[in-house]
Amino acid sequence: MDARSERNATPLAVDLDGTLIATDLLWEGLFLLLRKHPLCIVMVPFWLVHGPARLKHEIAARVDLDPSTLPYRETVVERLRQEKAQGRRIVLATGTPRKFAEAIAAYLGVFDAVLATERGENLTSDRKRDALVKTYGDAGFDYFGNSRHDLTVFDAAREAIVVAPDRQAARWQRQHQAELIEASRPSPRTILKMLRAHQWLKNSLLAVPVILSHEYFNVSMLTDLVLAFVAFSCAASAVYIVNDFFDLSLDRAHPTKRKRPFASGLLSMPFGFASVAVLLVVSFGTALLLPIEFLGVLAGYLVLTTAYSLSVKRMLLLDVLMLAGLYTTRLLAGATATGTTVSFWLLAFSIFFFLSLALVKRYVELRTSCLPAGERIAGRGYRTEDQDIVAQAGMAAAFSSALVLALYIDSDSVQRMYPHPWLVWPLAPIVLYLTMRVWILARRDEMHDDPVVFIIRDWRSQVMVVIGAVLLLAAGV
Repeated sequence: MDARSERNATPLAVDLDGTLIATDLLWEGLFLLLRKHPLCIVMVPFWLVHGPARLKHEIAARVDLDPSTLPYRETVVERLRQEKAQGRRIVLATGTPRKFAEAIAAYLGVFDAVLATERGENLTSDRKRDALVKTYGDAGFDYFGNSRHDLTVFDAAREAIVVAPDRQAARWQRQHQAELIEASRPSPRTILKMLRAHQWLKNSLLAVPVILSHEYFNVSMLTDLVLAFVAFSCAASAVYIVNDFFDLSLDRAHPTKRKRPFASGLLSMPFGFASVAVLLVVSFGTALLLPIEFLGVLAGYLVLTTAYSLSVKRMLLLDVLMLAGLYTTRLLAGATATGTTVSFWLLAFSIFFFLSLALVKRYVELRTSCLPAGERIAGRGYRTEDQDIVAQAGMAAAFSSALVLALYIDSDSVQRMYPHPWLVWPLAPIVLYLTMRVWILARRDEMHDDPVVFIIRDWRSQVMVVIGAVLLLAAGV
């Protein structure tokens, strides 16, 4: 038998997590389970006590994965198809539960056999090696793997192909000069996408109480404001990462969100967990430098935004009301961090203004969905026929915010606070311009960003905000 015939006669075994796909199905399955059955979090430690195989079995028994949405490593898949075309026997050898493994094997259609975790045996490391050696003999198979758990399998294989290796697997590959298939490495831009750094612009709302108190040059307040901004931004990024974990399947079905770092597999979920831990330590460490009231608001924000991510975001109308409340929470945080006050007028204006912008987000999602009438948007509580009422409610909230602002401008508080109160009146039409322009662009299908971020980035909106700020300053002189 020549070398090529011997090679084609040798089965090719392939690991799944991290090798065939750029993710780990144990973590994905766990978050999918918690999203569907949150109370199962109580049972997870009890299942884990009985070993990883029991945990995997319990997860697989309760959730289903869509194999068509997973982030496959196309280089590996294409290689398997070529090997299959040459007559090689392809085996999926994985520690993933058999239910998930067989679904993936059926979807790809290149595997002749599946070895997977079942009946209490976690098929990883030595157990996977023993199963392959028992079936195909020592050095009777080639093997695709990626991690330290695969090292013993590499040693038992006739030939090892190392895919996107971790540190230990990379060291083994260099020592043995094995074939290497590298994956795209995350760039600093990928990390910024994970953090949603552009969303930090929303935290500029923390400065509103200081601006309205006219304490523009109070160094102590400005220092506290910077610390509060850092604390809130780190906390928000931590929640965004956890939210991405829960929404992996939904993001992968979305035309743009599927490119997010975790949905695409550019970043691993363990890296995400480590990032969340660091972000929370920085957030609360920074918050400890501020008044205790700020720490309470920050903790409340984390609770509310986590509840939003887990369930409220899928509830009709409650989702947009909570979003408006979360924006208003930033105003409260800015006030508690700097020792300023927040008036009833500001809170009322904030609720209506941000409710309008939250409804813009839902309206855009409804406009861009291609679902038939009667079906809900994935992960939301809205149907396509809700477009009109969402738009009407959003525009009504926009006019209500302008009305609250107008009533405030005409109040005794403004008359006492500003020597030239008539200069404050243009703020009402400026607010109407900002909100109505956002709604018009949404109706034209030209609104692709978060509306709050859009207003902060858009040069026309920036001009209006600057005009408003100049008028406020001039009114107070």
